[in-house]
Amino acid sequence: MSGKQSATAFAPASIGNVAVGFDMLGLAISGVGDRVTEHRIAGECVRIGAGYAPDCSRHALLPTVTAHDTAGVAAATLWDERGDGGLELVVRKGTPLNSGMGSSAASAVAGAVAANALLERPLPMKDLLRFALAGEAVASGSPPHADNVAPSLLGGLVLCPPALLPEVLSLDVPHGVSSVLLHPDLEVSTAESRRALRKTIDVDDWLAQQGYLAAFIAACRFNDHQWLARALRDVVIEPQRAGQVPCFAAVRDAAYERGAFGCSLSGSGPSLFALCPDEAAAEVASAMTAACRGQGYDCRHWVSPMTAPGAAVEDSE
Repeated sequence: MSGKQSATAFAPASIGNVAVGFDMLGLAISGVGDRVTEHRIAGECVRIGAGYAPDCSRHALLPTVTAHDTAGVAAATLWDERGDGGLELVVRKGTPLNSGMGSSAASAVAGAVAANALLERPLPMKDLLRFALAGEAVASGSPPHADNVAPSLLGGLVLCPPALLPEVLSLDVPHGVSSVLLHPDLEVSTAESRRALRKTIDVDDWLAQQGYLAAFIAACRFNDHQWLARALRDVVIEPQRAGQVPCFAAVRDAAYERGAFGCSLSGSGPSLFALCPDEAAAEVASAMTAACRGQGYDCRHWVSPMTAPGAAVEDSE
């Protein structure tokens, strides 16, 4: 048995899909995420002790049953396989629910990382992906996809095709490029948004999107900002989802006007992200915020390097 009795882990929010890579490309962001603290308890169960909102009040919407909570399922899946005794979790949300910021993934990752820290022989971080995916599946209501879980766990830009899971690949990122993530005061249910997607696509759209994905990855690898700007687009999913976010067009246009390489939905929305030159990031963020508020929606934004770190243990004893 490990001598450690408690551990706290932080997992960052993330940008899912990154426009060109539906369900297979994700990017970690800095400055916002979830924390999970886990304590050893008597018995054999893994239970949820409490859940808190960003303002430190009790979170009215977080599940109190382990099997319904992403952090709880991730921790329990790992603990049932490798732990001993019982665990109690305290979840502190920093990411809004239904935000398109990987909120459920951040909790699942933090739950797995905190539980891992209490093992006598903790696993390498990359080996925690399958446990975090088990937690994420509770929220997504669909077969596993790791475009939020993988970057939240590992940081940076991650390629994670569902067909190859649990194998994922951390990608090179272009120099001098920042991400701007803007969250309007809106909610979009990821599960409902996914169910609304068409089951078939036109072959020409499929070919175009495949080309954009390949070009985007190549642009990142070879640090080609011109190709990055040409490739950062979504002709398949964005047209189906943009209408769910009333401020989408105004925010996107504002980002482009201030020099962004591209702007699209983060995950299923309502959050939007832009990639832009480092020197333009503050102005892009300000313009996106002004455009969103001009449409009548309050919002917050975060500016991050494309090398933002992944999850980490903050404290253990």
